[in-house]
Amino acid sequence: MTGHVVALCGGVGGAKLAHGLTMALPPDELSIIVNTGDDFTHLGLHIAPDLDSVIYALAGLSDPVRGWGRRDETWTFMHALQGMGGENWFRLGDGDLAMHVERSWRLAQGAKMSEVTAHLCQQLGIAVRVLPMSDDPVRTRVLTSDGWLDFQEYFVHRQCRPVVREFEFAGAETARAQPAALAALERRDLRAIVICPSNPFVSVEPILAVPEIRAAIGRSDAPVVAVTPIIGGKAIKGPAAKMMLELGLDVSGAAVARRYAGIIDGFVIDETDSIPQPLPDITFFGAATLMNSTDDRLRLAHAVLHAADTLRGISAVA
Repeated sequence: MTGHVVALCGGVGGAKLAHGLTMALPPDELSIIVNTGDDFTHLGLHIAPDLDSVIYALAGLSDPVRGWGRRDETWTFMHALQGMGGENWFRLGDGDLAMHVERSWRLAQGAKMSEVTAHLCQQLGIAVRVLPMSDDPVRTRVLTSDGWLDFQEYFVHRQCRPVVREFEFAGAETARAQPAALAALERRDLRAIVICPSNPFVSVEPILAVPEIRAAIGRSDAPVVAVTPIIGGKAIKGPAAKMMLELGLDVSGAAVARRYAGIIDGFVIDETDSIPQPLPDITFFGAATLMNSTDDRLRLAHAVLHAADTLRGISAVA
């Protein structure tokens, strides 16, 4: 089946499936909308962690060991900064630093985030459209046992130690959807909307908090399929499982599916987990969701597209 696919993602797991989708689809059949709620200013630079995770994954530059940043990184800048007593809690490798400097310089010259992202993708040979969810600032904040914290303060500086109580996405209510992202969601030939296996609280929900994006998804006739970030009661990477426990949720794919109720039509759960009890208006599919290799990414991408096409067929029959 042909048609356009829109993927919503952020973080390492989302970036891996986004890469799989780029291998499964022609470049003009895929748009990737990326969370910018993690963005923050550090050392005078605009840091966009989720955008960079996606860009590095699509460009073949991701560090396969750490899971974040660039492969074959060096750390001369950080060592020199530390020697001068500078803030070194957020690690910026030498190659990674070039990304932040280029982005920050262009933003300071008046470019929009989407324009800078398009420039970086072009320079790195990325053919698909990578779109920030908004050119307006949206910032994820976390209410914790230590009070309200900016996301990177919670996530990196305090290493997720404080207990999570709730989240807010400052600026989301008035943020405008990035125009190309909104246009992709409103295409007449939309085949599927895919929610990648990203942290639902801090990678996906900031995107959904942009009113125009959530409304466009709600209006779309295309099937919406989410992929579990939880396997066997654990998050493959990141604090999603810890957050779920602290919010009083089951640490399971089914709990993530319930979180997306009213938005999704289908949910891909890992094949090693039992298919949960049916949920209203959500169809479950099993697949191998652990992505340790490039082949794994492609295989999961095909499984997700098959789930979406199956849902479209069910809808057509109904």
